Amino acid sequence: MIVHLLRFGFRDEATDADRAAVLALMKRTAAVESVSFSSVGQNLGDGAEGFTHAYCVGIEDLDALERYMHDPVHLDGDPQIIPHLAKIAIGPDVSDDTDPELRDKIMALHQAKVAKYPEWARLMESVPEVRIF
Repeated sequence: MIVHLLRFGFRDEATDADRAAVLALMKRTAAVESVSFSSVGQNLGDGAEGFTHAYCVGIEDLDALERYMHDPVHLDGDPQIIPHLAKIAIGPDVSDDTDPELRDKIMALHQAKVAKYPEWARLMESVPEVRIF
């Protein structure tokens, strides 16, 4: 199982309606067939970091992770979600898989997505603060 975690904070100009729409879209993405379990809601970490919300999904294995990354629901949601984010922390992910190369394999899937969807990469670059753990 791969557990993927995002913590994020909204841009100041995001309205309550924008925030609600983003959370609804994230919940929709978290419900795709490749996700085993999920939680979308408030971040319970240190509020001083500026991460107000979190998104967590459990994904069975690398094959499911690749399906998740390219799922049309996921790809459709990101352009509606990302413009409202001021900051995002991706990871650290966790896994019960003991493969010492798992992190590299996950990063290779990410790089393949960036190469296949350069517009998605540009969209991610529009977020003022992105941290990957």
